[in-house]
Parts: sequence; structure tokens; C-alpha cells
Amino acid sequence: MTPNVLSIAGMDPSGGAGILADCKTFAALRCYGAAVVTALTAQNTQGVAGIQLVPAAFVAAQLDALFADIAIAAVKIGVLGSADIVAAVAQRLAKHPEIPVVLDPVLAASSGDPLAIGDVAAAMLADLAPVVTLVTPNLAEAARLAAAPLPATLAGMHKLAEQLVRRGFKSVLVTGGHVEGTTANDVFFDGVTQHTFSAPRIATRNTHGTGCTLSAAIAAHLAHGLDLGAAIEAAKAYVSGALAAADGLDVGRGPGPLHHFHRLW
Repeated sequence: MTPNVLSIAGMDPSGGAGILADCKTFAALRCYGAAVVTALTAQNTQGVAGIQLVPAAFVAAQLDALFADIAIAAVKIGVLGSADIVAAVAQRLAKHPEIPVVLDPVLAASSGDPLAIGDVAAAMLADLAPVVTLVTPNLAEAARLAAAPLPATLAGMHKLAEQLVRRGFKSVLVTGGHVEGTTANDVFFDGVTQHTFSAPRIATRNTHGTGCTLSAAIAAHLAHGLDLGAAIEAAKAYVSGALAAADGLDVGRGPGPLHHFHRLW
């Protein structure tokens, strides 16, 4: 049976990130994608021109409608945008503790443009951490969630992961794609096990939506029944292939999207 996977995230009209990227990833990995929209953005490959948050009550209504009708096998969370939306999502997910949840704690676009108002990081720690299976922050997001400086070494990334577990997350994958080097290293910690997931760094400027795609791919593999370590490993392999094929697309004048369907086209 094809598993149903839910994205709770914003809309990127360029298709490189957010719910469109998530649903492409779900489809490429043999899942049926559903989506709850938390924010509308005016953006392209060069940046974000504006953002309109969906009222928290309507985010909750979308979730209620889906959970009342569709068997959800896994959830991926992206942009939430406000503390009220964080609380609404956490309340609904707390009713379904059997569903694995992957949180990509997006606080800004890859261009640096903000995608949240107020102290969303604090709301994530207070409300979402107890219901999330895995959180996948990049270095800046991890440092903000941990109230710590940006790490300069792999050991520093591991320390950040440990701090986030102490702050309430069950398991953490700090992604190191923004760090220079010949390999892309992501560090994992679940309170017991530390592990570094490494992959060759792909030479391309088309990296828009990499974090969205990685977290969506982990959720898709969890929906297929893989354990967390295997899901992360498989997701990194998928993202590496999508990055390697990204230059085959011609989307926009800035950093373009990954090629989500590189295995199929």
C-alpha cells in the first residue's frame, strides 16, 4: 500500500521549497503527498518579496479535515511562521503520537529572508519538541534553538546536537551543508547514539530547498517503515542524486531547485 505523507509548510511559488518541493519528494519516493499550508510567500530563486501567514485557526481546520479522513503514515513540518501556528500544529499532532514527525525548523529562507514573526524558536522548544521524532536544523537554526554560537568544527556540531536533546528534542540531525569542505556532514544524536552522516559535496549553485527536501525524504522513508538511521541514510543518498542532477533544470536566475525526479526522468 502506498503510504500517505503530510507536509505542513509554506507555499514557495517557484516550486523549489516548501509544500511543492515536499510533495515532489514524496512522489519521487513512492508516497502520496498531502499538504497543509501555513504561509503564502511571494518568492523566486532570487529571494522572498513577501509573506502572508495563514491564520492559526485555519491551519488547525486543515489538519482536522485531513486527520478525520486520511491515514497519515508520517509528517514533515517546515515553515510555521508564528507561535500561534506552532501551538495549533503541536496540539493536533499530540493526538497522534504513533505518527513519526520530522521538523525542519525553518526560520529564514536560504536567501536569508525571514519567514517567521515573533519568537517561533521558543515556541518550537516549548510546544513541538515533545511531539517531534526528529528535528533537522541547519547550523544557524541549531545555534538559534540552542541559544549558542555557530559551530566552527564537527565537534561543535555534535555539541549543538547534544544541547538540543537536553532542551527537549528526542533526536537531532544538525545539517552541515553550509560548511565548506569536500564532504557534506550531518551529525545525529538521540540522547544515546552519536553518528556522522557524510556524503560527497556536489558542485552546483542549484541548492534551493535542500533542507526541505532532506527532511521530506526522511519522512517518506519513515513512512515506508525504515528505522530512523536507515531513513536518514537513504534520504541523504536521494538528496545527493537530486543535487547532482540539478544543473539539468533551468529554473530562474538565482540558485535553482534540486531535481526531485532525477531517478525517474
